[in-house]
Amino acid sequence: MKSSNTVLIALFAALIVVLSLIPPIPLPAIPVPVTLQTLGAMLAGAMLGPVRGALACLLYLALAAVGLPVLPGGRGGLGAFFGPTGGFLVGLVVGAFVTGWLARRLAGRATGGWTQFAGYVLACVVGGIVVVYACGVPWLAAVTKMGLAKAAMAVAVFLPGDLAKAVVAAWVASRVERVWPMLGR
Repeated sequence: MKSSNTVLIALFAALIVVLSLIPPIPLPAIPVPVTLQTLGAMLAGAMLGPVRGALACLLYLALAAVGLPVLPGGRGGLGAFFGPTGGFLVGLVVGAFVTGWLARRLAGRATGGWTQFAGYVLACVVGGIVVVYACGVPWLAAVTKMGLAKAAMAVAVFLPGDLAKAVVAAWVASRVERVWPMLGR
C-alpha cells in the first residue's frame, strides 16, 4: 500500500471520529441515537473507493475497539459492539465498501454533472442506508428482543435524516471529484 493511501485512510477515519463526536441526538423508545457516523462512511466509500473506504471505517472501529472514546457520546471499548448499535457499527464497513463499489460503477461512468451526482446519491443510499440497516436492524432486534419487524419500524425514524446525509455526501463527493479526481484511483 502506498503511503498516500495510508494517509487517506487515516484522514477519513479521523473525519468519521470528528463526525461521531458531534453530540448524538437520543430518541425516545429506541436505544440508537441520531449520529453523523453514516455520513462519514458514505463519504469514505464515495470518495476513496470500496477498499480504502472500508479500511477507513475499519480503522475507526479498531480505535473504538481498543477503548478510545471515538464513538458517539464519547464511548469506546468492545462493549459497544455487543450493544444495540453493534450491527450498525459493523455495517459501516460493509456500507462503505458497497458505497465505493457502486460509486465507481455509477458515478465513474457518468458523462454529465447531474448523472454523476445521481450515481453518487444512489451509491450512498444503497451502501450507506440499505446495507447499514441490513446489518444493524437484525442485530438491534436480537439484542433488544423486540422482533425484526418492530426493530425495522423503530429505525424508520432515521430514514429522512439518512437520506439527507446521502444527498450531502453525494454533493460533497461530486464537488471534490471535479477538483481532485478520485474515481480513477
